[in-house]
Amino acid sequence: MIIQTGNRTDIPAFYSEWFANRLKEGFVLVRNPFNPLSVTRYRLDPSVVDLIVFCSKNPQPMLQKMDLLKPYHQYWFVTITPYGKNIEPNVPEKAEVIHSFRLLSGIVGADCMCWRYDPIFIDEEWTTERHIEAFSDMCQKLEGSTHTCVISFIDLYEKVKRNFPEVRTVPFETQMALTEAFVRIAARHHMTIRPCAEDSRLAAAGADCSGCMTQKTFETAIGQNIDLPPNPNNRKECACYITGDIGQYNTCGHLCRYCYANADAGLVRRNMRMHDPRSPMLVGWQRPDDQIHEARQVSWIDPQMRLEL
Repeated sequence: MIIQTGNRTDIPAFYSEWFANRLKEGFVLVRNPFNPLSVTRYRLDPSVVDLIVFCSKNPQPMLQKMDLLKPYHQYWFVTITPYGKNIEPNVPEKAEVIHSFRLLSGIVGADCMCWRYDPIFIDEEWTTERHIEAFSDMCQKLEGSTHTCVISFIDLYEKVKRNFPEVRTVPFETQMALTEAFVRIAARHHMTIRPCAEDSRLAAAGADCSGCMTQKTFETAIGQNIDLPPNPNNRKECACYITGDIGQYNTCGHLCRYCYANADAGLVRRNMRMHDPRSPMLVGWQRPDDQIHEARQVSWIDPQMRLEL
């Protein structure tokens, strides 16, 4: 199976010690965000975990713990945008993140790294021209460290509307123009642009709209074929394969204004105060009335050779 760490929070940035402890102890407990009494126990064992997927804006704290990950295949999504502290108040300086990205790529390989330039929004400060300039500069600095850049345009979820009320959706004509420019720039630096859950018409601009967490993505990172079971949790607008996440909402300390995983800063701070690196859970400890069940975990690796037709 595939373990996801980052759709709900940024474990490498804020909880690397906890995650290292989970790897050492060989399991993790995950509270269901929609049914808090329901807790899933996942084994962290390379015999059943084919791949661990990370999503982070700051992988640096994990770099000193990479030896613990040697038995596992990995795939890293690292978000690097050009926004300042008024939008991403607790994200490190972008030069530091780019440096960490390149160091991480040197460990796991460019095929296991994806740069995310998202979400994209347009306002008086961040015009299309400024985005193109910033994207071009970052492409140059990241060349050779990844072959893939995922982009997306801001979605106005309720949490986003509350935390970033002045933001507006990006008109499709602007999306197309930016995508066309990004595709041209990325190609010069040997990268493919993949929109995330966006209009499939962006393929006409040269983007790869097949998804960013696909079977091909996983197989490239693992270096073997895999047999993915059906996943009813996939969003209809997303071509990606949604995997089991061990994170928890309202725990990401970056406090980016566009974040869909945090409801409000006060709740995030309360949850972070309840975090104990020794606990099998990301926030707090087990409760007497918790209903713990074992996840069904099997390897999805398919050892049979396939003919490419």
